[in-house]
Amino acid sequence: MKTRSYESRGSQSPLLGETIGQCLDRVAATYPDNELLVSVPRGLRFTYREFVKIVNRAAKSFLKLGIRRGDRVAIWSINNYEWMVAQFATAKIGAVLVNINPAYRTHELEYVLKESRARALILIDSFKSSNYLDMFYEVCPDALKAEPGHLDSWRFPHLKSVIFIGDVQHPGMLTTRSFAELGDEFDDARLKDEEDNLDIDDIINIQYTSGTTGKPKGVLLTHNNILNNAFSVGELLGLTPQDRVCVPVPFYHCFGMVISNLGTVAHGGTIVIPSPSFDPVETLRAVQDEHCTVLHGVPTMFIAMLDEPSFADFDLTSLRSGIMAGAPCPVEVMRKVEERMHMPDVLIAYGQTEASPATTMTGPSDSLDRRVSTVGRVLPHQELKVVDPETGRTVPRGAPGELCFRGYQVMRGYDNMPEATAEAIDESGWLHSGDLGVMDDEGYVKITGRIKNMIIRGGENVFPREIEEFLFTLDMIADAQVVGVPDERLGEELLACVRLHGPNAAKPPTPAEFRELCTGHIAHFKIPRYWKVVTEYPMTVTGKVQKFKLRETAIRELESHTLPDSKRKKSPHEEPIPIG
Repeated sequence: MKTRSYESRGSQSPLLGETIGQCLDRVAATYPDNELLVSVPRGLRFTYREFVKIVNRAAKSFLKLGIRRGDRVAIWSINNYEWMVAQFATAKIGAVLVNINPAYRTHELEYVLKESRARALILIDSFKSSNYLDMFYEVCPDALKAEPGHLDSWRFPHLKSVIFIGDVQHPGMLTTRSFAELGDEFDDARLKDEEDNLDIDDIINIQYTSGTTGKPKGVLLTHNNILNNAFSVGELLGLTPQDRVCVPVPFYHCFGMVISNLGTVAHGGTIVIPSPSFDPVETLRAVQDEHCTVLHGVPTMFIAMLDEPSFADFDLTSLRSGIMAGAPCPVEVMRKVEERMHMPDVLIAYGQTEASPATTMTGPSDSLDRRVSTVGRVLPHQELKVVDPETGRTVPRGAPGELCFRGYQVMRGYDNMPEATAEAIDESGWLHSGDLGVMDDEGYVKITGRIKNMIIRGGENVFPREIEEFLFTLDMIADAQVVGVPDERLGEELLACVRLHGPNAAKPPTPAEFRELCTGHIAHFKIPRYWKVVTEYPMTVTGKVQKFKLRETAIRELESHTLPDSKRKKSPHEEPIPIG
């Protein structure tokens, strides 16, 4: 009988069993003079001792505004030191930090503020093309006539306070200074009382899923969820108080807030903010100037840094490791990161927001092949199994199925969505990821696709990841994303959206020439019929390609016959192999 696809993993490091505030205080008492945070664009530096004082003052300010354990505080901002202060200050008093995607616009902002029942909102003025003040006043005009700290809005009945990150006075808003000064009116002993009443299982964070399908769902996460996940990842990464972690990933997402921020603080290290949002040059410069030892990012970020014309001008020899997560990493990219960026121990992490977020991870001793062909083994103190999506039964090792997780890291549920929660977490406490994968005999997991992203072409199940991995081996292709588009005869056809390296972009191959490059290398039914050359992809702020947008655009172009080669007749060799 074959071994079942089930793994659990112990650890010499026990779960922490403390709140986020208790962890911060403990580490700060041990390493008071270590730098906790460096904001490169603002020229700011804070030791652990200094940062705790700022956090405690902000925590008392929230209390002065009437915010207590369980109340929701939303933040709508790019990466800055105020974001981190809010993260730890809300945790200190048991308030629930609600992360709002900086890419959201008015419709999405209104939805999140209503759904989260936020009592306070923290926001910046503007960044690039986003004017956050204008958008807020558009959805909440009552704020224009409100007294700061006393908002009364029929549209947002829970929202009472709006805090502006800056010193300019805006209607209905507290400034950073006026907010901070509120904390001076609140007694330290009362803050301590509030902290003593907290529990590690209190909900402390709401992160909204990306909304690529349907309405965004608010994921409820606890102290125990995210603090232990951050600590566990940091342990495998080998973080120490001497490490300086460059964080170009957005704080609003689990990668930045949990793995980067909490993981670094839990080990006494230093967080380096290179820029408000990802910029390849500023990230490279921050690594060099701040002598960073660890760099976090998604594959698209590493690709952008490697492709930066001035890449060779930066000294990256201080780097030793990092985490790459959020999307699969092509082999060639991993090899370049190891060799050209001096990161021989860069690790791959996999997971989802509902799991705090990391569930599997490679290790420093894993081979290059392991780190690009798998997402590693289940993390300590967690369980993982692979099940048949139809029957729910655990499949044998080597057989494909849906990945399911159980343990401390599983979310409490979706905010105010019991039916969606029941669909995600079964009666035995297993979180169903929706991702398809295979577990080998040593417990390593390979992601083969996503249930809803699987393309069925003429009866053949096709997983985009397999095609994308091949396309990355072609010299002219810098990046590739494969999606399915409707087809009357076959159900779905394949579309490859490719980004080309410089010289090839000027005169790209025809669709027929692209197909010829694939012929003989991958099965004919995996060769995309449609090819589209792009200069960029629609992205989330976390660096994930929004494939649903590529598909929607392609469908419109198919209908108007503007998609390249959309009028082409099929050749005989493209006929699918009948199934069944």
